[in-house]
Amino acid sequence: MHKLEDLVYSILEDKKKRFLVIVITLAALVLSVLMIPTDLVKARMLPGKSANTFSVYIDTPTGSSKEQTKEVAECVISQLQKEKAVTNMELYVGEGIPLDYAGLVKGAGMKNSENVAELSVNLIDKKERDENSFNMVSRIRPVIKKSCESMVKGTVIKFIEQPAGPPTLASLVVEVTGDDLGMLSKLSVETAKVLSETNKVVDVDIMADDNYKKYELIPNKDKIAKSGLSVEQVNNIIYLAFEGMVVAHKNSVKEDGQVNIFLTLEPSSKKFDSKSLSALQSKLGAMNLMNKSGMLVALSEVVEIKEVDAEPMIMHKDLSRMINVIAETDNESQVYPLLEAREKMIEHFEKLGFKVEKEAGINTYMFDLHLTDPKTGKKYLLRWDGEMKVSLDTFRDLGGAFIGALILIFLLLVIYYKSFALSGIILAGSFLSIIGVIVGHFVADIVTTDTFFLTATSLIGFIALMGISSRNSLLLIDFAKSLMESQGMEKRRAIAVSSATRAKPIALTAVAIILGSALLASDPIFGGLGVALISGTVAAVFVSLIFVPILLDGAKGMDIDDENPTHHDKHNVSITR
Repeated sequence: MHKLEDLVYSILEDKKKRFLVIVITLAALVLSVLMIPTDLVKARMLPGKSANTFSVYIDTPTGSSKEQTKEVAECVISQLQKEKAVTNMELYVGEGIPLDYAGLVKGAGMKNSENVAELSVNLIDKKERDENSFNMVSRIRPVIKKSCESMVKGTVIKFIEQPAGPPTLASLVVEVTGDDLGMLSKLSVETAKVLSETNKVVDVDIMADDNYKKYELIPNKDKIAKSGLSVEQVNNIIYLAFEGMVVAHKNSVKEDGQVNIFLTLEPSSKKFDSKSLSALQSKLGAMNLMNKSGMLVALSEVVEIKEVDAEPMIMHKDLSRMINVIAETDNESQVYPLLEAREKMIEHFEKLGFKVEKEAGINTYMFDLHLTDPKTGKKYLLRWDGEMKVSLDTFRDLGGAFIGALILIFLLLVIYYKSFALSGIILAGSFLSIIGVIVGHFVADIVTTDTFFLTATSLIGFIALMGISSRNSLLLIDFAKSLMESQGMEKRRAIAVSSATRAKPIALTAVAIILGSALLASDPIFGGLGVALISGTVAAVFVSLIFVPILLDGAKGMDIDDENPTHHDKHNVSITR
C-alpha cells in the first residue's frame, strides 16, 4: 500500500499531475456519455426476451373473405413448417387466439371479422435451441412477408413476441389526431409510408378500416307480396345461402340443453366468381323460392341490390378522432428509429404543404408534431406512444428518483460534515460511477452476440451505486480527518495515507459486489443491472482512490481549523486524554 500512498501523494504535490487526472476523468465522463447519442451504447426500456412461443397476426384488407384470409395463413404455416424449432401451431381465422400476455393490449380478444387471423407458434424449449426466439423472428419475418403478403394485395403480416416488460400496443405508435376524418386517413397513410422507409422499422400497419364498396340486399315488400311469398321466407333463404342458420333442435342425454342443428350450403355453392355486381345478380338468379301457388320465383326478382360505402370503425381519444399507426422495431431500440422517422416526417409533411411545429418544452410528449393545413386552417397532432412512451415515462421516473436520492444524500452529508464542499465532492465522486456503467455496457455489447442495451434495470443499478460510491468517499474523509486530528498529520499526507489504508476494504467491498452481481449479468432481463453494478463498482474504486483525493486537497472543509492551523496540538492532547 506504500506504493499507492506515494502515488497519491505525488499527484497531490504536482499541479500538472492533478490537472492531468482531472482532465482525464472529465474527458472519460464526456466520452462515455456521448456513447449513447452516437449509438455505441443503445438505450431501450428492456431487452428482447427469448420465449418458447410467438404469434403471427394476419390482417387482410377490410372486406376480404375468410377464404382469402385462410389462404394467406396457410402460406405462413407452410413457411413455418420448414423451421426445425417449431413444434406445433394453432390457427384462428376470424378471431384472435386465447389471450396471452402480448394480446392483452393489442386487441386480440376483440377481433371478430373475416379479414383477420392469428397464429400461435410454439417452439422447443429455449434451453434446447441455439437461436433466441427474437432472432428467429427477425430472420424469418422478411421471408414470410415476401412470400405471403402478395397473395392478397394490402395484407399486413405482423410477428408478435412476448414482451419482457409491460405490454404495449406496439413498439412505435403514432396517434394521428384531428377532426377531419378524411384528412386523418390521408395523414395516417403518409405516416405509415415514412415509417416503412425508416431503417429497422417493420410490421407497419394502420389501425383503421379500409374504404371499400359493399352491396346491400334489400327485400322489396311489394314484389314479395305480389309473388305470394313472405319477407321472412326471403330473409331465411338469404341467410341460409350466405351464412347458414339453425333449422331445428335435437335432444340428447349427453347434453343439458338442446343441440342446435345448423344448416348451410357447401363452400363451393357460397363462393362468387368475382367481386362484381353481375356475379351477385347471377347468384341470386340461381336461387328460387316456391310460393303458395307452387310456383318458383327467382330470388333476384324480389330482392334489390344497392351499392353503398362501408362504414369504417371510428376511434376517439380525449374526445378527438384518432387513427393509430403502429410499427415494430427489428431487434433495435425504439429511440433511434423514432428520431430518424420524426425528422423524415417533418420534411415530408412540409413538402406536402403543412406547417409543422414541434412540441414545446421538455416532457414525455416532446417528440410530438403539430400540423396545420394552410388551406383550411385545421390542426392535426402526431403523438408518439407505445413502448417509446413507456420508456420515456420510466426513464423520467428513474431520473426523478436519482435526483431525489442525490438531494437526500447531499442534505445528510451537509448535516454530518457541516460543509457544502465535502458534500459536493462525495456526490461528484458518486456520479462519476456512470463512466463505468456506460463503458461496461459498451464492452458487454462487444463480447455478446446480441445487442446489449442500456435498460431501465441498468439505471436502477446506477442509482444503487450512489450509496456504495458515497461510502467509499466517506471512509477516506473520516480517516484522513482523524489522522489530521489525532496525529497532527499534514493534510496531503493524511489524504494519501487514507487512500492507501482504505484501499483494501474498498477493494474487498468491490469484489463482493462484483461476485454477487455476476449471476445477474447473464440474465436476459436483469443483465443491465448486473453489468451496471460490476462496471460501476470498478469505476467507483478508481474514482474514490485517485480522483476524490484531488478534490479533497482543495476542499476547505478538510482543514481542522481554517483560522488557526496551529491548534492541531490541542486536538491531539484532548484525544490522548
